[in-house]
Amino acid sequence: MRRLIFIVLSLLFTSCVTVWGQEADHEPIKYNDGPYIFRLDNTFSAFWIKDGQLIEELLVPTVFNDLKKLFGLPFDFKDMNKVFEGRTRFRQSYRNVDNICVISDVHGRYDRYIDLLKAVPVVDDEMKWNFGKGHLVILGDIFDRGEQVTEILWHVFGLEKQAEKAGGKVHVLFGNHEHMVLNHELWYIADKYRETEKTTNISYTELYSENSVLGKWLRKKPVAVTINNILFVHAGISPLVVIKGFTVKKMNRMFYREVLGKDPEIVLRDENLSLLLSDQGPLWYRGYFSRAGIDEEIIDRILSFYGVGHIVVGHTPGERIRSFHNNKILGIDAGIANGLPGEALLIREAEFIRVDSAGRQSGLTVKNK
Repeated sequence: MRRLIFIVLSLLFTSCVTVWGQEADHEPIKYNDGPYIFRLDNTFSAFWIKDGQLIEELLVPTVFNDLKKLFGLPFDFKDMNKVFEGRTRFRQSYRNVDNICVISDVHGRYDRYIDLLKAVPVVDDEMKWNFGKGHLVILGDIFDRGEQVTEILWHVFGLEKQAEKAGGKVHVLFGNHEHMVLNHELWYIADKYRETEKTTNISYTELYSENSVLGKWLRKKPVAVTINNILFVHAGISPLVVIKGFTVKKMNRMFYREVLGKDPEIVLRDENLSLLLSDQGPLWYRGYFSRAGIDEEIIDRILSFYGVGHIVVGHTPGERIRSFHNNKILGIDAGIANGLPGEALLIREAEFIRVDSAGRQSGLTVKNK
């Protein structure tokens, strides 16, 4: 039965499979990965890798409970069904939030991710939600480089459910690396996931297909959100995006309906859609951090267009969280991808606070350029 399940899953993805140099006598490397869970008719099927060996299970609630214990999955069977239900929201605007924690660009470093959440503390020692009615914002780039992407994604997936029960909220935004992975641009995945491709005979992108729990969940995530008077986006908002009149709702709707899963050649032929994926778009823009910087008058126009007082971004790494023009622009990518511990931004009663991985809090040094 297990082999039959896997064959069925393989056939679902045959048209999109990419095999990376697989050989018939490929010697399994002893490593662990997964689980990857897919919707199959009215139930779910899962597979994972233990010591280099593929294991498959058809999931019913009782079997899922065993899988939940095995991997410490922080959610219930019914939560997976909910991923495939309901409508996608595009406006993404929230008010009257007293506590906000922001992290970004964790790039598969589960240890750094957990250290920062504990430091705030968004989670307790058991890694469960501990932030009450606060909001956690993850500014994208969970994927690539590191070897524990799967673990982070499942933890965030479960944390989202825990936060909702407590009256809080978890926001996961699309980064450029999320888009690359879902678009078959797999240049930065860790070697471990190359092995997963060989073992499963499924490309890494198809492990996050629309039939998968995590893939469907990710595709519903926005490019940008506003909370109180703050705009959150992975890379930044360029002046050209404002000239084009791209509101938060419009960006989120275009990305979901017209970019994800579409033929890249068709997307890039469209002037508006190609802007979303260009170096002037919200997933790639670095203009705030260029040597010349960006004029404060232009920043004020961008802020006015969105009706906010601040923009918080990741994407461009530094050694610490950076603030420009009296906290109008905050860059929170503190170099996890470069081997640094990273930092979290805590926003409490309109105060911006830097939190390091040891839990030390400090104010921000504002730069004007």
